Amino acid sequence: MEMPTVILVWAVEEKAEENARAAAITINNNNGGGNNQKKRIFQIEAFKNRVVVDPKYAEKTWKILEHAIHEIYNHNASGLSFEELYRNAYNMVLHKFGEKLYSGLVTTMTAHLKEISKSIEAAQGDLFLEELNRKWNDHNKALQMIRDILMYMDRTYIPNTHKTPVHELGLSLWRDNIIHSGKIQSRLLSTLLELVHRERTGEVIDRGLMRNIVKMLMDLGSSVYQEDFEKPFLEVSAEFYRRESQKFIECYDCGDYLKKAEIRLNEEIERVTHYLDAKSEGKITNVVEKEMIANHMMRLVHMENSGLVNMLLNDKHGDLGRMYNLFRRVPNGLAMIRDVMTSHLRETGKQLVTDAERLKDPVEYVQRLLDEKEKYDGIISLAFSNDKTFQNALNSSFEYFINLNSRSPEFISLFVDDKLRKGLKGVSEEDVEIILDKVMMIFCYLQEKDVFEKYYKQHLAKRLLSGKTVSDDAERSLIVKLKTACGYQYTSKLEGMFTDMKTSQDTMQGFCSSHPELTDGPTLVVQVLTTGSWPTQPSITCHLPFEMSALCEKFRSYYLGIHTGRRLSWQTNMGTADIKAIFGKGQKHELNVSTYQMCILMLFNNADRLSYKEIEQVTAIPASDLKRCLQSMACVKGKNVLRKEPMSKDIGEDDSFFVNEKFASKFYKVKVGTVVAQKESEPEKQETRQRVEEDRKPQIEAAVVRIMKSRKVLDHNNIIAEVTKQLQSRFLANPTEIKKRIESLIEREFLERDNSDRKMYRYLA
Repeated sequence: MEMPTVILVWAVEEKAEENARAAAITINNNNGGGNNQKKRIFQIEAFKNRVVVDPKYAEKTWKILEHAIHEIYNHNASGLSFEELYRNAYNMVLHKFGEKLYSGLVTTMTAHLKEISKSIEAAQGDLFLEELNRKWNDHNKALQMIRDILMYMDRTYIPNTHKTPVHELGLSLWRDNIIHSGKIQSRLLSTLLELVHRERTGEVIDRGLMRNIVKMLMDLGSSVYQEDFEKPFLEVSAEFYRRESQKFIECYDCGDYLKKAEIRLNEEIERVTHYLDAKSEGKITNVVEKEMIANHMMRLVHMENSGLVNMLLNDKHGDLGRMYNLFRRVPNGLAMIRDVMTSHLRETGKQLVTDAERLKDPVEYVQRLLDEKEKYDGIISLAFSNDKTFQNALNSSFEYFINLNSRSPEFISLFVDDKLRKGLKGVSEEDVEIILDKVMMIFCYLQEKDVFEKYYKQHLAKRLLSGKTVSDDAERSLIVKLKTACGYQYTSKLEGMFTDMKTSQDTMQGFCSSHPELTDGPTLVVQVLTTGSWPTQPSITCHLPFEMSALCEKFRSYYLGIHTGRRLSWQTNMGTADIKAIFGKGQKHELNVSTYQMCILMLFNNADRLSYKEIEQVTAIPASDLKRCLQSMACVKGKNVLRKEPMSKDIGEDDSFFVNEKFASKFYKVKVGTVVAQKESEPEKQETRQRVEEDRKPQIEAAVVRIMKSRKVLDHNNIIAEVTKQLQSRFLANPTEIKKRIESLIEREFLERDNSDRKMYRYLA
């Protein structure tokens, strides 16, 4: 037989006149038969007679609880029965004596706190905070016990009557009777501020005690912490740092002042970590930043012999980094550093590119630019955290002063020429790439990149034709970098020059194969250059020696025989020659000379002495080139294979020349260079500039047509802006020149002006 299942459901119902309890008991008999169930309901009725409560019950019960509270505050809680106390408090609330219980609690706690207040007030000196901390801890322990006893009141009576919960009540009473006590409040504040001041002046204080007291203020509410401590603390701190900053700035230089400010800032952050509210960190650091940095920014940056400019000049990365990190914390701090740095950089850069003495050596000129760039890149990387705004300021400054010197494109090309001709010998490929990358950084600042292209093409041509380039890989690497920066059109002709060199090798192999009889006589090596790819200029072909002119005619016949529709013109000003010479005592040397110099020297096979005019007449070399050739062969020590009369450094039209029989050199092979200015002369410079301006005209016109073809109708100002933008990768277009090109296009009926608005242009298909 199975046991019955009993389910008890209790319900408590409060009636106005009495408390009654009822219980419904449902008994289900389960006999295993499925749905056959019998239900029996028992009704328990309330007491017939009313339960009478002792009239003095509330007073007696409160006395028990009051005594317990006294014992708790007197540290005698070990003898109390918390279960019995909880039941008494529970019954008082249940029997509608919650108000008496609550008001009694307030009165009792207030009385104890007044006694505690007197004890704290009596503490002297350093014992004041210790006593306050000890009493606070005791109060918290007592409050926890009282809260446990009155838990039922806390959960039922207090929410229903909207009174302050027991724990919050204890904190409020502590605040009103202790912290806001007339004798304690001001004393507590002055004691705390005094301890902070002592710590700032180097004394060691009890941080643990400070942390406990400050936490007490925070536990009493954020308003208590802010009004009773934080606000006065910030005011006193501001005054402290105002005086200290004034004292420091009179006594220390900029670097030392910044160190002091950094130390003070870190001390305040550490102070917050140890015993202040975390929310105070931003407020106290703002005070330090304002008083020690923001109020003295201008004076610090411009401080004589130690300010920002001095730091930049002397690479004081530590001080610069400290200034950056401190100034970034205040409004407009970084902007001030950036502006002063930019102004200084532009001024020093302007001096660098305009000083006539420094412009004498183009290679040294560019090297100084690279050194300056590397210096400031290091400063921005190490001191300014790679700040993009500082990098932009650096770039704009370099672009500003590099373009102040119209010869910067030429000088950069000469620098590259020097490095790729001789400067990079023995340097690893990685180092070559680093040097080329640095050059490209400077190149990107050029506004007239087409001018650089002109000079670079000339210098590259000389390197390729003379075979003096150090590395073809380095040459091609730089061209790839130029193509990446400026587009394929910029380097198409440069790449064509390399193509011509390779094609010329194949052509010479074919020529030599078809003329095997030439192996015994003079050897001719011809580089066939495509007009347009190479910087060739129309030049007068000099009169070559008979032996060489015969070879040249044979090559011309061979070349035109395999290529139809082409024309060859000899560029004798761009050639070189190796000739063997025997001097007075039978000394044999192989001289490496230019084609012009070869023509001159070959004349002395048939004459002992020749005048300048005779040489000029026979060779037909242009006067300027002839003088340079003669000067390099007669006036340069160690290369003077000729002698002249009268002896002087310059070549005159009345001079006469003869072979220097006493010429001697420890080398068998002697390179006789041509005396030529490394930089262009003023007339050459003007000629190059004119060629550049002429080359720009079709580029401007092409840009205008491209823009108008897509836009159909456009006003004058927008055309100027868009053309400038399109061409900025090659050069900075002059608005006046753009206007002239537009006029030219209108004349040729590519464009027309709008009839109603003369500043509006229309594209004519």
